[in-house]
Amino acid sequence: MKLSAAVLCALVAVQAAVLLASVSSAQADELEVGYYNKKCRGVENVIKWHVIRAIKAHRRTGAALVRLLFHDCFVRVSTQHIPHTDMHDSLCSNAELPDSVDDVEKLIKTFAKKNFTVEELVILTGAHSIGQGHCSSFRGRLTEPASQITPAYQALLNYKCPQGSDPVVDNNVRDEDYNVVAKYMPGFTSRVRKIPDFLDNSFYHNTLAKIVTFHSDWTLLTHEEALGHVHEYADNATLWDEDFADSMLKLSKLPMPAGSKGEIRKKCNIVNHRLY
Repeated sequence: MKLSAAVLCALVAVQAAVLLASVSSAQADELEVGYYNKKCRGVENVIKWHVIRAIKAHRRTGAALVRLLFHDCFVRVSTQHIPHTDMHDSLCSNAELPDSVDDVEKLIKTFAKKNFTVEELVILTGAHSIGQGHCSSFRGRLTEPASQITPAYQALLNYKCPQGSDPVVDNNVRDEDYNVVAKYMPGFTSRVRKIPDFLDNSFYHNTLAKIVTFHSDWTLLTHEEALGHVHEYADNATLWDEDFADSMLKLSKLPMPAGSKGEIRKKCNIVNHRLY
C-alpha cells in the first residue's frame, strides 16, 4: 500500500497512541497525539519504521491496520464485565458498526452518533480503495439492477462468487487479476495494477462508475451532500489524502463513555485478567 506522508504520519501517530498509551489514559479521556514526545522521544519514528517494514513485507497489512483502527475505535464500549475478543483496550463492547448493506441515511445516523459529519463519512469510506471483502458481505450486489451496479462488474463479481462459496474479493477492481478484468471489463485493463492496495482516491471514481463492491458504497450516490463530496474527492486526490489523515486522527480520539475502564492487552485476543 503506497501511503502519502500525511496518511502515514496519521497512521503512525494513531498506532503510537493505541499501542503505547498507558492504562490510565484508557479512561474516558481521548488519546493524545504526541503524548510520548517527552516521555519516550523518537517512539513515533520507531513505529513508523515497523509499519513501513510490515507493509513492504505484506502489502495487505496496510488495509488490515486501517480496518483494525476503525473497528477498535468506532465501537461503543460497555462497562459490563464480559471479555470480548474484538477489542484491544476494552473489556467488552457493544458494536455499532456500519454495515455493508446499509443505506446512506442509516450510515449518516451511525456516524453522527460518533460526531462525524456527512463529509467525514464519505472521507473514511474512501478507505475501500484497498482491502478485500467476503462474497457474503455483498451477496445482494450480485442481483441489484443496472442502475446501481455496472452490469460488466456485476458479471465479474458473479464469476468471483460462485453459488454457495464465500471467497474474498478485492474491494477495488483495479487490484483484480488482469485476465479476469480483460474477460469481463476489457475497457478497464489499463487501470489494473500489478502491485495491489494503493490507498488513493480511486474509490470515488469507482463509485461514480458504479463499480464498487458494497451496497453501502453505491448508496452514497443517492444523497445530495454525500454525492457532492464523492465528486469533490474524485476531482482532488491531494485534498482527500489530507482530509483522510485528519479523519483518521479524529477517529482515534473517540473516547469511551464516562466511567468506562479499559486495559492495554498483552495479547490482543485475551484480557489481562479474567473478571467475574
